[in-house]
Amino acid sequence: MSPAIFVLLAIGLGLVGWLAARSRAWAFATSGGEGRVRLHSLPSYHGWYVALWAFIPAIVFVAIWNVVSPQLVMQAVLSDPAAASLPEFGIGRDTILSEALGVARGSANAVFNPAAQALVEPARAAMQRMAIIGAVITVLVGFAGGVFAFLRLRPDFTARTRVERTVMLILLLASLVAILTTFGIVASLLFETIRFFGMVNPIDFLFGTHWSPNPMGDVAQTNGEDYGALPLFWGTIYIGAIIAMIVAIPLGLMSAIYLTQYAAPSVRKWMKPMLEILAGVPTVVYGYFAALTVAPFIRDVAKSIGIASASSESAIAAGLVMGVMIIPFVSSMADDSIAAVPAAMRDGSLAMGATKSETIRRVLVPAALPGIVAGIMLAVSRAIGETMIVVMAAGASANLTANPFESMTTVTYQIVAMLTGEGSFDHPATLSAFALGMVLFVVTLALNFIALRVVKRYREAYE
Repeated sequence: MSPAIFVLLAIGLGLVGWLAARSRAWAFATSGGEGRVRLHSLPSYHGWYVALWAFIPAIVFVAIWNVVSPQLVMQAVLSDPAAASLPEFGIGRDTILSEALGVARGSANAVFNPAAQALVEPARAAMQRMAIIGAVITVLVGFAGGVFAFLRLRPDFTARTRVERTVMLILLLASLVAILTTFGIVASLLFETIRFFGMVNPIDFLFGTHWSPNPMGDVAQTNGEDYGALPLFWGTIYIGAIIAMIVAIPLGLMSAIYLTQYAAPSVRKWMKPMLEILAGVPTVVYGYFAALTVAPFIRDVAKSIGIASASSESAIAAGLVMGVMIIPFVSSMADDSIAAVPAAMRDGSLAMGATKSETIRRVLVPAALPGIVAGIMLAVSRAIGETMIVVMAAGASANLTANPFESMTTVTYQIVAMLTGEGSFDHPATLSAFALGMVLFVVTLALNFIALRVVKRYREAYE
């Protein structure tokens, strides 16, 4: 039985509870004969109170049951006599069980291993049995919660207060999801990073200049000198925070100034959406464009002017396309910030005799600087975390060079390379991906702190 059926059962129980409680509240209001009884809360709040008591326990049980029931099904299959011939441990045992469960679930049409065929029917029977048990318990839990709430209803019952407190608690839990997720990400990165630094010296990792990990090598022979990540950090900064920003900041800021101060309304109406379309283009499309068009063009131009080291995979090709990709981030934030500057500041500057360009340079841009800086920092964070363009245009060579025409790689590319290989998660090569991710997280966090300080400083100056 699909989990959606259990959710629909919980919703149905809540709906029945809402209708029954609302009718009971109306009955309270009219039970006084000609003099109507004054209710503390509207009948709809009585309905929502019972509906929540019927829905929330049922949906909590559904969530728990979806975690517990697969384990119960597995135990039922293993206790069947047909499972006596299974290997005790290993990949073979897991493969046979997964094939049998897949066919019983309907996600596979047939089994490849003959030993799994005998387990299909026991698995299907166990799934049906657990589905019936789950549905029955869901109904009983929801019904019990609804009856408990229904019996508490009376004319002076504070249903509105209780419903509002429940909704407030739900909103609080929803707001905590992002915070708890962040803590979980940081904890997982930190734990694996500590494991990695137990195998590789942090000094060698942070300041070493040679990056050549071997995911299939012997852990006992791990050489910390092969994990020098400085070329990766330099490539990330060079491509994402230097070349890309040289493209994105001037073009994004100038386009925002033109659209807000010089463009006619009819021109702005068409140009702003067309500019923001760039933000919706998939990064893999940018990667193809960089690899097939921009990189060969830059290589040919560079060789024509005498740069023999120009490669078809270069930092400048990836950086230029990445800069074009993040222009909308800079432009949109700058556009909104400049448009939000009070008209009195602009009119006052013009009234004092300043030209339009002087007003933009000395009044509008400084006043809108908090939003502009926020957009730039968002663009930098977006560029630093980009992967596909680097994979397809910049290459995988960890080079510590300032030549933009040579191949170069970034932290994100190496994270993908380390985690998608065949290495063990106990190997330092695989764990290095978590250390790289931790450094990237710290750098992004530092950029956000810098942006907040700049925004706070200039906001106080112009408020």
